[in-house]
Formats: sequence, C-alpha cells, structure tokens
Amino acid sequence: MPHATTAPVQRHRPRWWTELPLIAVVYALYSAGRLLVRGDVATAVDHGLAILHLEQTLRLNAEHPLNRLLTAHPSIGVPADFAYASLHYVVTPAVLIWIFRRHSAAYRAARTWLMTSTLLGLIGFTLLPTCPPRLLDAGHGFVDTMAQYSSYGWWGAEASAPRGLGGMTNQYAAMPSLHVGWALWCGILLWRHGRHPAVRAVGVAYPLVITFVVMGTANHYFLDAVAGAAVMGVGALLATPVARLADRVTARCRDRVAVRFPSRFATAGAGAGATVVSAGCETSAGERIPGQRTSSADPIDAASPAASGGTATAGDAPAAAR
Repeated sequence: MPHATTAPVQRHRPRWWTELPLIAVVYALYSAGRLLVRGDVATAVDHGLAILHLEQTLRLNAEHPLNRLLTAHPSIGVPADFAYASLHYVVTPAVLIWIFRRHSAAYRAARTWLMTSTLLGLIGFTLLPTCPPRLLDAGHGFVDTMAQYSSYGWWGAEASAPRGLGGMTNQYAAMPSLHVGWALWCGILLWRHGRHPAVRAVGVAYPLVITFVVMGTANHYFLDAVAGAAVMGVGALLATPVARLADRVTARCRDRVAVRFPSRFATAGAGAGATVVSAGCETSAGERIPGQRTSSADPIDAASPAASGGTATAGDAPAAAR
C-alpha cells in the first residue's frame, strides 16, 4: 500500500496592489510625522553641539576633514550632493521591488523590518531633535555643501528639498540617520540574496558610501550614522514580533467581518473546502475505472461463475491458494 504524502504548504505570495498602498501609507505617516514633531531650534542646536563635543572627546570627529574635502573639490562634492539628494529615494524602493519579484519568500520580513525601523527613527526625531553640522554657527567650521553646489542640482539652501520647498522638510531630524539606516538595510539584503559577486560587492560598498556622503556634506554626525545602524538592528529584532502582531490583528478583523457577514464567508468556505474526486463526473454502480483491481468479495465477481452456469473447480482457484 503506498504511503500517503502531504502536499507542501504554499506561502501566500504578496500582491503589489495590497503592498503598494501599505507602503505609501507608512511613508506618508513618516513624512507627516517628521513635520509635526519639529522641536525647538535652540534645543536642537544644543543636542547637535553635545554630539559634536562628545565626538571630539572620543576622537571620532571625522566630519571636519570629510567636509573640507568635499568643499575643496567640486568633482567629489557635487556627486556626493546628488547621492545625498536622490539615492535615499531611489535605491531603497528598487531593492524592495527586487526582493518582491525575485525573492518573494523573504519579502514580507524585509518589508516589516524596513517599516519598523523607519517608525523607530521617527521616535528618535521626536525625542531628540538635532541640528545637523551644516546648520551650526559658521565658527564650528562646517560648510553646507548642498548650498555651495546648489546651482548644480534641483535643491536649494534647505537640505535636499527642491528649491522653494524647504519649508516642507524637518531639517532638525538628524538623529538617527535613516540615510545610513536604509542604506544598511539595502546592503544586507543585496549581500544576503545577491547571487552575482558584483551585487554582493555593491551591498558592502553602498552603506559605506552613504556614510561618507552624509558626513562629508555636513548633514549628519558620525554618531547619527551609528544611531541609524542601531535603529536598523533593533528593527530587525522586532520584525518577527511585529509580523505576528499584524497577523493576529488581521485574523481578529477577519473574524469580526465573518460574524457580521456569515453567509458570505460560509459560501466562500464551502467553495474552498469542497473537493470533487471525480472532477464532476459520475459513474454507474457497476462501472470500473480502467486498471482498477477488484476484491474477491465483489458481488459481481462472486456471482459471475453462477451466472455463466459453470461450477468452480480446483483449477480455477487463484495461484496464491494452491
């Protein structure tokens, strides 16, 4: 008798028409939250100076030499400004789409990780508004390269926003650096799921390049970058519990809808649970499937000798009984 096999459980493949609105809503909440949590400028400046003094005490102050490098060499400073103003919004969605299309089994965990970390970053902006180095008093030795090279790009003197739209951004949301955090997310996914060595090399280089860019353009301190990486680490730890919580909430909402509309769910369940073995074809009582073996107790077979008028003899016995 052949052993029964269990069909593998198929994972639900995410669908773009449900994922896209979800991502849009989360990003809209994140963008709106950054605007609503603008803190006092004086408090943000105090926090920025405290970070700068701590770095100087720890001898971690690499922002000044990098900023002077970009300021003195437009061939480096202009590409760095373009990278700061654009890659944050291009590479991250591109990697998310790549995971969705090529590695759908890992997509949900990656998306949950990214969203959880982004919301944690928003909490950081709320609790610790921080003035970036470029907005400190000139006496601290920083130059705003975005303003210096504004004629090369679409941005003005107010961060990377298009000219005239600087008021729609929160320029004091420097801690943590989600430029670095999102770049680290991209790098880990490229390294983990990339099959070609060049893809994995990009996964290593991209977070390092973004860290160089955010510090050289005087948009973030080194500790901002460290905090961005830490936020992504915490987000990775919380991704599984958050996904489970989302599943529970979804199941509870589905149950409530089922209670409210029982007939609709009963019809759907019956259609999904019914299995027609004969694929809708009916067979008569005496009809056999070709190749099917019958038992000796089959009344048709047992009655066939009598029906033919013959008598059973020893020679008619099955070979197994001899």
